[in-house]
Amino acid sequence: MDLLNAFITYARDERRLAAHTVSAYTSDLAGFLGFTRAHTGAEPGPVALSKLGARDIRAFLAARRRDGLSDASIARLLSSIKALYRWLDRMHGLPNAEIDYLEGPKRPARLPRPVSVDVAKEMIEQAEHNLEKPVWVGARDAAVLSLLYGAGLRISEALGLTGAEADLPERLRITGKGGKTRIIPILPAIRQAVADYVKVCPYALGADDALFRGEKGGPLSPRIVQARVQLLRGELGLPKTATPHALRHAFATHLLANGADLRAIQTLLGHASLSTTQVYTGVDGERLKAVHREAHPRG
Repeated sequence: MDLLNAFITYARDERRLAAHTVSAYTSDLAGFLGFTRAHTGAEPGPVALSKLGARDIRAFLAARRRDGLSDASIARLLSSIKALYRWLDRMHGLPNAEIDYLEGPKRPARLPRPVSVDVAKEMIEQAEHNLEKPVWVGARDAAVLSLLYGAGLRISEALGLTGAEADLPERLRITGKGGKTRIIPILPAIRQAVADYVKVCPYALGADDALFRGEKGGPLSPRIVQARVQLLRGELGLPKTATPHALRHAFATHLLANGADLRAIQTLLGHASLSTTQVYTGVDGERLKAVHREAHPRG
């Protein structure tokens, strides 16, 4: 236990890790060291631990899985063990490449959580009718949310537009992540929303200046958009998953539900890989299952 105490002291006092992380390390590694003691018949000191291989670690994880631990708990155990071995390398010069390369169970990809068509429309309409702010602020918020939902833009992309795009074209050129450029068709309703904002915005929108402005005239901050959506959730009784990014997810899933080609959606979203876009097929599949359960007479 001297070894465990030394590691925990390092994690707490030198690394200044959070209390819950230190507690998890203590619990996880106490179990691991106990297993190692029984497994090898020797006290698990630094040298003895350095001689363990991937097979030994897998034996411990398999034993814990038989105890009923989930994939997430197994992954956390392995993370704790790797942290201990990094410390052994740093403090005692005892590297163990075999354990460094061990991989835990793969966690299932979390599906995006888009909002429905009706909710997206409600959010945009409610954003526009903001009685606590000047009219132009409501028009601004509605225009930004329209771009997220109607064009699938990221917040950074919408807020990166300049006064040169004040008269929004029918086909908008966007440069997104990794400098990847794409062309997005802009629906008349989105063009109108941006035009309505430009008409009432009290600040001069120079070609090189930010199109969307904060109340003091500077570029609009993503945090303001996020805060507005948070208020909308409360006003409309929406779940926490109704975020600005959920509007971009909705753009993709609603296109897919209406028969759009997956590669076309990939292009519109600016995804570098089709595999990134394919996650939306899972979302749409879940939606169809839900509809089937509700509509089927035996559901």
